[in-house]
Amino acid sequence: MDINISLINHRKQVLEHTKSALKNHFIGIDKIIDDLMDYIQVWYLMPELLSRPVIVNLWGMTGVGKTDLIRRLVQHLDYSDRYTEIELSNVDSTSYVSSVSAVLSNNDLNDDKPSIILFDEIQRFNTIDDEGKALAQTKFMDFWELLSDGKLSKKQKDNFDYYIAYFLSNQRDVIKRKAKGEENLDENPLASHWDYAEIRKMLGGELDVENKSGATEKELLELLIKAKNKKQVYEPIDHSKTLIVISGNLDEAFAVARQTSEGDVDADIFHNNTNKINLVDIKNALSKKFRPEQVARFGNIHLIYTSLKRQDFETLIQREIDRITRNIKSNYAVTVTVDASITTLIYNNGVFPVQGVRPVFSSVIDILEANLSKFLFTALMDNHNTIAIAYNAAQSFIACKVGTQTIKVPFVGRMDKIREANIVDTVANISAHEAGHAVVYMLLFGLAPLQLKSKIASSYAGGFTFPHTIHNTKDNMVKKIKVFLAGGIAEEIMFGAGNASTGRSSDREEATTLAMDYVRRYGFDDEFHANYLLDKPYTMDNSETDIDVEKMMSRLVGETNQLLSQYKSALVDISQVLTKNGSMESKQVAEIGIKHGIKATVKDENHLAIYRYADDLK
Repeated sequence: MDINISLINHRKQVLEHTKSALKNHFIGIDKIIDDLMDYIQVWYLMPELLSRPVIVNLWGMTGVGKTDLIRRLVQHLDYSDRYTEIELSNVDSTSYVSSVSAVLSNNDLNDDKPSIILFDEIQRFNTIDDEGKALAQTKFMDFWELLSDGKLSKKQKDNFDYYIAYFLSNQRDVIKRKAKGEENLDENPLASHWDYAEIRKMLGGELDVENKSGATEKELLELLIKAKNKKQVYEPIDHSKTLIVISGNLDEAFAVARQTSEGDVDADIFHNNTNKINLVDIKNALSKKFRPEQVARFGNIHLIYTSLKRQDFETLIQREIDRITRNIKSNYAVTVTVDASITTLIYNNGVFPVQGVRPVFSSVIDILEANLSKFLFTALMDNHNTIAIAYNAAQSFIACKVGTQTIKVPFVGRMDKIREANIVDTVANISAHEAGHAVVYMLLFGLAPLQLKSKIASSYAGGFTFPHTIHNTKDNMVKKIKVFLAGGIAEEIMFGAGNASTGRSSDREEATTLAMDYVRRYGFDDEFHANYLLDKPYTMDNSETDIDVEKMMSRLVGETNQLLSQYKSALVDISQVLTKNGSMESKQVAEIGIKHGIKATVKDENHLAIYRYADDLK
């Protein structure tokens, strides 16, 4: 094999330039880009060495830029003419294309040359249902064939026979018409553009038809007969030089995205939760959608996106602000100064950590660009070349200084409107509930919760107390149950049992599930040591252990009530602060706890609450 060193060096430079360009464009995914470029290096530099396609999987929540990353990679590598995107789905029945091979053929990629294929939104192509039963599938089944060994079978005998019979029939017709003495008869007509295109797809790159755009029917007939007689025309198409990218959203792996009001949870908390997702989690999630042998065909190259950190969102917002101000300066010679209060306004109303960057772009338009266009018009009409824009949160207006004139525009962010719409009594009720969770959490785990919220942007009033990751043990499961029970019990202590709200519903469900697991699954109960879930549905009744679970819950309700009553002063204090502010950070909660004799340590979202097993082994 001749090795073209200069070509390889050129490709190395292209890869380095591509990596740099991708990092300059995307925020918060440097590690993803580094890994991706490492994995595709052999494919891009020396594809002739490959005997199997390179399969790379990208997993993450919506809006993190998975598809955009591949599109920009293709653009920088100059592979646009050797690239296609395919969305496989069990739901869409409108497409007339039913195989991967057909899609590749339609895009002139059904050959053995290097190419890039993106299989996007792959989670829609599940082959088993929620109960693990196989789904009937008739479309795109050759996808698994492609992943297996990089080869796609040519199942085109019927097509060959059709065109051979078609052209032979046309020739016989010409002979008959000639025998009848028909004048001006074209004895060797050109094939139609459609027929030529279809035959090109069938023959692929194995026969030279590239220069026969004006081929006659007779010439194409000869090529077809020749191709049919050659065995290799029926051999599988080798895609070993293909870069296959599989992309999708796996809710089963990224379950944290559904735990609470996503517009109000600190972005860093979500980031660190998604940062804990690993290869095993991804394979477990895949196993809930695909059969084991299919999961294996995805390979082991899995790049996992985390949600963006607060700093990433702030950088993104600032980048958009800089872009807008540069454009105005370039096009209108007007200098725009944007105060940090505008950045805060955009962040508070545009950041949904689990929805990625799209809502942020929308809020930049809504908050900054829409209002700035009005101010710019005034500046141009009055011949001013500077604009200074800021937001007054206390009085809810955007202020713009144009020359010596200050323009005030009343403005409340869309999410802020929803937060402000929370009724004060409802907020007080929620604050007491969340304070109950916080107090018991601090008492039992010695940790201040990561975040408390009682005013959230939601169509219904609600709040949350965000915990750390807790290692499940016998004792910790009991503590967790008490924390879940504490919200509703706090309401009873603060407002009387008759005024306790139904907001405890989901807490009680979680507590009951833990209690059932404690007894039925893990055998932590002194009286029941067998697993009672092996041969019956996971239900809350009709079980030998129901009475024991009920007794456990009743006992823990009493113990939790006693704890909260003992530290009622802390409960009241946190409730009042939370009602006033709508949210509390970890440090603030800990300070109130200490004031009331509760020792709680402030730990970040990376902390794992786990017993010191290693110390006991020394």
